[in-house]
Amino acid sequence: MGPFGVSELLIILLIVIIIFGASKLPQLGRGLGEGINNFKKGLKSGDEAAPEAEKSETTSPS
Repeated sequence: MGPFGVSELLIILLIVIIIFGASKLPQLGRGLGEGINNFKKGLKSGDEAAPEAEKSETTSPS
């Protein structure tokens, strides 16, 4: 089973339109985009915080 073809994507889009309605699709897309952006920001802030945490662990007296 390879990647989705055009016909499969059209069927999925049709099902989504039937379930949520055409008026809700922009809201769903906006919410999904914001969620992805927040996830990426969280990953970046986690990467920046990790070296600081490692420095504080290595410089703390035992």
